[in-house]
Amino acid sequence: MTGGVVAAGHPVTAEAGAQVLRAGGNAVDAAIAAMLASWTAEPRLTRPGAGGYLLVAGPGVEPTLLDFFVAAPGIGAGAHPSRAELIPVSVSFGDAVQIFHVGAASCGPYGNPAGIVEASRRWGRVPLDQLTAPAARLAREGVVLNAPQAYVFEILAGILLSTPEARAVFAPGGRPLREGERFRFAEMGDAIDRLGSDGAEPFYRGDLASAVVDWLRERGGVLTAGDLREYAAVPREPARVAYRGRTILTNPPPSAGGTLLAYAFGLLDRAPSPPSLTAIVDAMDHAQSARTDAFVAGLDEPGFLDRFLAANLGSTTHISAVDGEGLACAVTCTNGEGSGVVVPGTGIHVNNIMGEEDLSPLGFHTAPAGRRMPSMMAPTVVLRDGPQDVELVLGSAGSNRIRSALLQTIVACVDHGMDAQAAVDAPRAHFESGVVYTEPGVPNDELERAGRTVAPFRALNLFFGGVQAIRRAPDGEGLSAGGDPRRGGAVAGTG
Repeated sequence: MTGGVVAAGHPVTAEAGAQVLRAGGNAVDAAIAAMLASWTAEPRLTRPGAGGYLLVAGPGVEPTLLDFFVAAPGIGAGAHPSRAELIPVSVSFGDAVQIFHVGAASCGPYGNPAGIVEASRRWGRVPLDQLTAPAARLAREGVVLNAPQAYVFEILAGILLSTPEARAVFAPGGRPLREGERFRFAEMGDAIDRLGSDGAEPFYRGDLASAVVDWLRERGGVLTAGDLREYAAVPREPARVAYRGRTILTNPPPSAGGTLLAYAFGLLDRAPSPPSLTAIVDAMDHAQSARTDAFVAGLDEPGFLDRFLAANLGSTTHISAVDGEGLACAVTCTNGEGSGVVVPGTGIHVNNIMGEEDLSPLGFHTAPAGRRMPSMMAPTVVLRDGPQDVELVLGSAGSNRIRSALLQTIVACVDHGMDAQAAVDAPRAHFESGVVYTEPGVPNDELERAGRTVAPFRALNLFFGGVQAIRRAPDGEGLSAGGDPRRGGAVAGTG
């Protein structure tokens, strides 16, 4: 594949980005267009009320991680009413069950509008209103649910049915929409148009912000006008770690995922290539064990990443884009599982990040107001021979499974020489709480001989993440791209 390419979690998402590349936009323009389209094509995973991270690297730019993830709420909340209880909802992945918490108290200040506007301002070529117009039309016309998106609707039914407003959008017939049925959200189309014409202002200091804050306050939420007014997308220097003569760039603190991913690669780089399956799981184990209370508490401290690596080494979606000039953009966004709170007249279904147990290991609502939550999301770029030479751009959905999915995909490309799709398709393992979860094709007997407890899945499953990856060939000519079949991933290019 030559020219530019986009890998994303849905064919409509990928094609929206590729159309921008064909029209002369760069990788960041393409990623923004794909993000906006994903709000309709992947509506349970991301929307205006979500947050995320965008990593840009390649010719002509300083590698930068733009942080627009959800922050802890409560700025200026002295007279705030009592907080409502978080509402637990069980979500079954078939072979594993996870508890998520929703409701008004699970909502934190969202970042997607701020992130899109800032990324466009810093690196984009195409005027923002030209990127938002197609996405607004898409929201009004709707997208027919494919099988992976219908599965997400099915497993998150408890959240979709939790409020009348959510039911009206996601379950208009009294049950969640199914495969072959069309999801549309006209009010979200209006919000996208506002983003294109007025920028982020209405979402943070204008009428949309006021409507969101008032609606949540009446229901026991803790999101305040001050949280939105003070919110801004923050540029950060990416975390860097050496691996097999390359440089891996990923998400720095206060995010947790990139730091733990860098730690795992530092461990693997000590041994010859390629690492064994047991060595990969051991690295996952060490990274998981490093996520102590002290680790979480220290993430926001200046210099934490360098100190941590020196001491220890001695319902999300992702888009990857590369343009014809070699510029790479990786962007990962999440609404959590959604709070179930859809604010009438705004087109905003607010996130449930404050109810995510993975992001609150010290307890719910313990983070100080304004602090970014310690996400596992880790948009990542692998550089081969210098800051201009992008070899691999990727990221993943999947909560705590993000770093294990990225770890194995990078090893498959760098150590085993696989192209992007083969690396994404390869069966995965994930270590958590003393158990190795595995997909069919993983040699479980090898893990059991190493003394590991194995919990096999019967098929590939979105539990193991949703990696979207683009790899430049070793000779520098041509691109391979991979969309994750676990989440309906797709690829679209310019030629």
